[in-house]
Amino acid sequence: MAEALHMKHIVKVYSNGVMANKDVTLCVNQGEIHALSGENGAGKSTLMKILFGEEQATSGEIFVNGAKVNITSPQMAIGLGIGMVHQHFMLVPSLTVTENMIMGIEPKKGLLIDEKYARQQVEEIGKKYNLYIDPEKKVADLTVGQKQKVEILKALFRGAKILILDEPTAVLTPQETVELFEELKNLKKSGYTIIFISHKLNEIKELCDRITIIRRGVTMGVHQVASVTEEDISRLMVGRDVVLTIDKKPASPGKALIQVKNLRVVDENGNAQVDDVSFSLREGEILGIAGVEGNGQSQLVQAITGLGPYTSGSIMVNGQDIRGKSVQNIRDLKLAHIPEDRMTSGAAAKLSITENIIADKLGWKRFSGRGILKKKAIREYGDEMVRDYQILCKSQDVEIGSLSGGNIQKAVLARELSGEPKVIIANQPTRGVDVGATEFIRKQLIDMRDQKNGVLLITSDLNEVLGLSDSLIVLFEGKIVAYISDVSSMTEAQLGTYMLGIEKQEEAQIKEALHE
Repeated sequence: MAEALHMKHIVKVYSNGVMANKDVTLCVNQGEIHALSGENGAGKSTLMKILFGEEQATSGEIFVNGAKVNITSPQMAIGLGIGMVHQHFMLVPSLTVTENMIMGIEPKKGLLIDEKYARQQVEEIGKKYNLYIDPEKKVADLTVGQKQKVEILKALFRGAKILILDEPTAVLTPQETVELFEELKNLKKSGYTIIFISHKLNEIKELCDRITIIRRGVTMGVHQVASVTEEDISRLMVGRDVVLTIDKKPASPGKALIQVKNLRVVDENGNAQVDDVSFSLREGEILGIAGVEGNGQSQLVQAITGLGPYTSGSIMVNGQDIRGKSVQNIRDLKLAHIPEDRMTSGAAAKLSITENIIADKLGWKRFSGRGILKKKAIREYGDEMVRDYQILCKSQDVEIGSLSGGNIQKAVLARELSGEPKVIIANQPTRGVDVGATEFIRKQLIDMRDQKNGVLLITSDLNEVLGLSDSLIVLFEGKIVAYISDVSSMTEAQLGTYMLGIEKQEEAQIKEALHE
């Protein structure tokens, strides 16, 4: 089979001395779906940035369709038939599907954009690849799965023959994932080459032909996917055996730690983002909240943590009404928050690991007295947290932004869980995190539950929400459409029907189950 792509002995050393790729070789055949896997910080993202022209290699060679190339920009990569679908969609919500698709390559009729021809082209390519989306729809009105299709179409529209997909199923329901996989298999049959980056080993097993595994900047091997198990892949990625199943003892829920009653959050346009939501989180319990992104989860978390307003209803944290309280006041009620986006609201990228971990503890007597910081105690604590939370770094003094995603998440966890909280709001705690870090983070959350704390878990990973949760709420269009008290009886497919609004429990049934 002919090679579509061959990256030979790629080395990438940044100006600060960090070596992201030590010796990586990636060979992808034409018309195959090739998985690229490895721990956070293994060098996958850097390698793909080099391929897409966003970074330049320090040394090494790249061949596309047998010809040696020097890719110095994304525009050059696109010209070579390479397209990249990023994990975070690169779409403009206020524009239509057509406007997003043709941006930068608008067809002209005289001095004006030929809108009719553009719509026709977008419609034709959507139908050709079974990825049809109404060209006139605004991106803001699309589901997450539809946005994913637009991103793939954008790449195909620009002539991509090699598609890089970065964590493409991170926010999809099982039904949307099945649909995406069918579309990718159809593209493969049409001769397209797909590089599939994912931490979901079951999806790699289902979809991919071969897999290249990278560990700490070095290629660990290339394997036929059919010939390796999920355990084999995780061992090659991490360098040790990883427990892929979630093991926990039955919960013993106690008193309510959070009580949400008739909560309503309305946006600036008068649309209800959270619509009459009531539930309780009890000590010794992990309560999961499932839903397709954009169904009120973010607004609910913001209301509970004080980061966003709520229109009506009440929220009690450890017996106290939080209306009017500041974020710090709410945190003082023994509430910890692992935020959805670790870099936007979870960490200060330019500060050190230790500075991030003690950011909420500067008032502790252990670290300050008479207005003076106790530097020795802070350093000892930083070393302790780096060790206990298995943060891979040169030292506690490095900028947290220089770490891999999984290690940044461990540092956020160290800050939030070391403050002796009673309530933990864990929002997408393992998103974009490798199997080793995922195993560690999940164990920490179970340990917190077993110490009689309450964990509110918001995650789009259905394996995670079903495996970790003791009970489960499903949100659809801002409302609770299902409450599952026995999560062990729920399948991913059943959960997906609730998340998509295909099935809904009776309102009276939900209220009775929630003891309203």
